[in-house]
Amino acid sequence: MINSTLCYLERGGEYLMLHRTKKRRDANAGKWIGVGGKFEEGESPDECLCREVKEETGLTLTGWTPRGIVTFVSSEWPTEYMHLFTSDSFSGVLRPCSEGELAWVPRAKVAGLPLWAGDRLFLDLLERNAPFFFLKLEYEGEQLVRAALNGEPFPL
Repeated sequence: MINSTLCYLERGGEYLMLHRTKKRRDANAGKWIGVGGKFEEGESPDECLCREVKEETGLTLTGWTPRGIVTFVSSEWPTEYMHLFTSDSFSGVLRPCSEGELAWVPRAKVAGLPLWAGDRLFLDLLERNAPFFFLKLEYEGEQLVRAALNGEPFPL
């Protein structure tokens, strides 16, 4: 089982997105996602969040909002508990990322990028400013086959 963080940094109607193109064995290869990564031993979600954002972007978070916990169940990868955050409070200078290309993308255009189907569901929840949520996503290969929001079936 994996614990991870994912953050969508916000700036003037844009999200900072990462196009995953550089890692050899990458479950997210070719997809656009927010920034974040796996917990290190002993880290809390906020410690992991701040470290991963700094490592991947060069930016230092000065504030953030926990938005939900997303459980990924996959036929190909270990189960993952992802702690989802947004932030519009950060400082520093954006630098290149070793895992792919970073780009500020207008929020209205994010849905047109190559995304995981489940990411579309939680991005919609973010756009609707949903209260803190638990979202379970079940995949067979790259196909999203089931979703549940706060324990109830959620339409795909």
